[in-house]
Amino acid sequence: QVQLVESGGGSVQAGGSLRLSCAASGGTFRRYGMGWFRQAPGKEREFVAAISWSGGSPYYADSVKGRFTISRDNAKNTVYLQMNSLKPEDTAVYYCAAEMWGLGSLKSDDYRYWGQGTQVTVSS
Repeated sequence: QVQLVESGGGSVQAGGSLRLSCAASGGTFRRYGMGWFRQAPGKEREFVAAISWSGGSPYYADSVKGRFTISRDNAKNTVYLQMNSLKPEDTAVYYCAAEMWGLGSLKSDDYRYWGQGTQVTVSS
């Protein structure tokens, strides 16, 4: 069983930055593809970013491309999401997730394990 714990959320003004972390335990982190998703009030959960087991070929939702960066440190069993130039529309609960194929995915159904989420609030 894999446990994922997100941290780093908070409140920030538009234009500001936050870095989310997701610490994994209970499995072999270096084998997993990792993703970040978010869910705003009244909206469906949406894909944000994903990264393969090796850290290569990260990909992003168009809405965050150029502003967010996903990375991972397999020695620390941690995946990160650096969020810059934040906008009010980035306000959501952010979740990290792990999938077993190792490639990362845009589809939430491909992920087996999920964290509990961390709140990000961006004020204008």
